[in-house]
Amino acid sequence: MPSIFSSYRQRPNQSPATEFFSVSGERQRIDRLIQTSDMASISILGAGSWGTALALLLARNGHSVLLWGHDPGEMQHLRRDRSNQRYLPGIPFPDNLAITDDLSVATKASNLLLIVVPSHAFRHILELLKPWRTAETRIAWATKGLELRTGHPLHQVVADVLGETTPAAVLSGPTFAGEVAAGQPTAITVASESSDLAGQLVSMLHNPCFRAYTSPDVIGVELGGAIKNVLAIAAGIADGLGYGANARAALITRGLAEMIRLGTALGGRPDTLMGLSGVGDLILTCTDNQSRNRRFGLGLGQGRPRETVIAEIGQEIEGIPTAEIVYQLACRHGIEMPITEQIHRILREGLSPAEAVNNLLVRNPKPESARR
Repeated sequence: MPSIFSSYRQRPNQSPATEFFSVSGERQRIDRLIQTSDMASISILGAGSWGTALALLLARNGHSVLLWGHDPGEMQHLRRDRSNQRYLPGIPFPDNLAITDDLSVATKASNLLLIVVPSHAFRHILELLKPWRTAETRIAWATKGLELRTGHPLHQVVADVLGETTPAAVLSGPTFAGEVAAGQPTAITVASESSDLAGQLVSMLHNPCFRAYTSPDVIGVELGGAIKNVLAIAAGIADGLGYGANARAALITRGLAEMIRLGTALGGRPDTLMGLSGVGDLILTCTDNQSRNRRFGLGLGQGRPRETVIAEIGQEIEGIPTAEIVYQLACRHGIEMPITEQIHRILREGLSPAEAVNNLLVRNPKPESARR
């Protein structure tokens, strides 16, 4: 099997001459960005919809951007088209956005690396880039999820692989890639224990249509971005079953209570979970069909086969592995999360969506503010 670092694979419908000029032209673009730009450069690792949208945002803000993807064939499409036709069709790349499938080039090109890969690949990417990082390398990520094998939040994975002194930050909030790429108004949170790194990222991201706020609460921001994906599956299931706005509003509200219970038990701050990366992202992903997690739940609620729905969505559905992790964390810490538990049972035990809803409704009444 070819390495993900293969510099180029020939596409059958492209002539050798076209291939040569496409690749050499991109090399020149990379060299020009690295050598001549007086702006702070950034390498984005992950060329899916969200990674590409962030690359577009940063390039439009005047920064030199190098976008890396692991699939040489896909990256050649991006080089040829100067756009990501698969995920963000019709949105052209600025000249200061270069493409590479060589991770060593991307890592060495900038002291600031922004990782935007699925959570299951997060540790692997860190291990791969580790040999090329320097003492000045700063790590940020816009991945929303927890590590499946350990249940760790991603900042802990960074500390495990690169060391606890590595400057690190997480970006999270109510963001659909298509809207960011289209320049529509958006707000996010940048969380880091380093106010300098958080400030640098906010300065690079900010423009009249994109507002970023800082926070020191890394764990709270990470947990909000992970747990909301599980609750979005639940919201999709409720709508797929034909329930109305009343049920959706109740589910979001009680889901928020679950998010806050677990988030604070693990060290997050309640005000963080009531902010953009918590309730903000929860509302977004539970109410709009741009959310992959919501669409997945919608299909399950409609009685469609799970694998069929996953195949139709065709992108990572972070809520599926995260449901298992969050359920196990809740059990370990003695936190009652009944909605999360039912999603876990649907995904792991084959419980029907209708039975799951019934299990939630027949529970004994209790005060709304009960902690358990």
